[in-house]
Amino acid sequence: MTMADDLAGVERRTAEDVRAFCDIVTDVARGDAPDSAIPFLLLGLSQILMAGARLGAIQDVMPDEQFEADPGEDADTDPIREGLSTLFEGLDEYADVVDPVTSGELVQGSLSNDLASICVDLVHGLRHHDAGRPVEALWWWQFSYLSSWGDRAASALRVLQSILAHIRLDADADTVAEAEFEALHT
Repeated sequence: MTMADDLAGVERRTAEDVRAFCDIVTDVARGDAPDSAIPFLLLGLSQILMAGARLGAIQDVMPDEQFEADPGEDADTDPIREGLSTLFEGLDEYADVVDPVTSGELVQGSLSNDLASICVDLVHGLRHHDAGRPVEALWWWQFSYLSSWGDRAASALRVLQSILAHIRLDADADTVAEAEFEALHT
């Protein structure tokens, strides 16, 4: 089966987005720039969710074979998970809704687990891409977007945006008033 040019473009662009996202998460997990971790992850998650939205908007991709070719062992994301857990100590866990459509049940989520599991799903498809199986890669990314990583990415994005909002908006009222005064009278 040959992919149409438009699907081939989506597959190539998704591979680029996957590499960029996994690089961002890996760099943040190393802890080299903790002050920029949240903004970088917000940007990375937003970009990969855009890739996911493209995958959700296209026709269902059907692999060439009935069974998925084995891309090898899953990526070892323990260093990523551990680095993010350390970085987000005290902020890592959050309240999550199991399924907003069918259940209002609350469970505990974890940013470090979400980001690491997203990377596992994305790298799985990237291995198909790198092995020259673009249809399989596209199928995997589309399937796993709808079944797992899309939901985890959306939840993580919401949590990070909330953390950033608290950091920036929960400021001392006097400090905010002084900054506003300075901005207006300079």
